[in-house]
Amino acid sequence: MFNKDDTTFYELREKSVMKWLEDLKVHRDVEVRGGVEITLEYIEGLEKKIKRLEEKNLLKDKYLKKMRDEL
Repeated sequence: MFNKDDTTFYELREKSVMKWLEDLKVHRDVEVRGGVEITLEYIEGLEKKIKRLEEKNLLKDKYLKKMRDEL
């Protein structure tokens, strides 16, 4: 009934991208190194936004369930 989603692909993809970005941090080109920092900040911002939206969605679901139970 409660099957856990298989996130193996997403975890591998995330690890691969992070490893690639870590490797680029030591690139001799300043623009590349700067791009890595900007990319990491952008990813962090997206992760925060996803977390906030998931929390908002849970709150909405809780409210709708309460409304449904009252009917």
